[in-house]
Amino acid sequence: MPVFAIHCLDKPLQQELRQRTREAHLAYLRQALDRVVVAGPLLNEDGEPIGSMLLMKFPDYRSAVAFAADDPYARAGLFASVAVTRWRQVLPQPAAED
Repeated sequence: MPVFAIHCLDKPLQQELRQRTREAHLAYLRQALDRVVVAGPLLNEDGEPIGSMLLMKFPDYRSAVAFAADDPYARAGLFASVAVTRWRQVLPQPAAED
């Protein structure tokens, strides 16, 4: 199944909104854990969250965009930008899929 990178940058000064919606965001990701390759926050130089990066498996681009749009962070208006791009691992060389 194709992997997509979902790269989200927060609007400035939205730490409170991020914190308030964090548990709903994590619950949303947990219900799709079988599709998550890797997920976590993007951090500034001080280690504070400024966005999110997800690598996830979806059957197609439209499914990835729909998932990103339904994220509780996105629904709450946290993000200044969201980019969804198909991604392919090169290094380290991935194991062959069955």
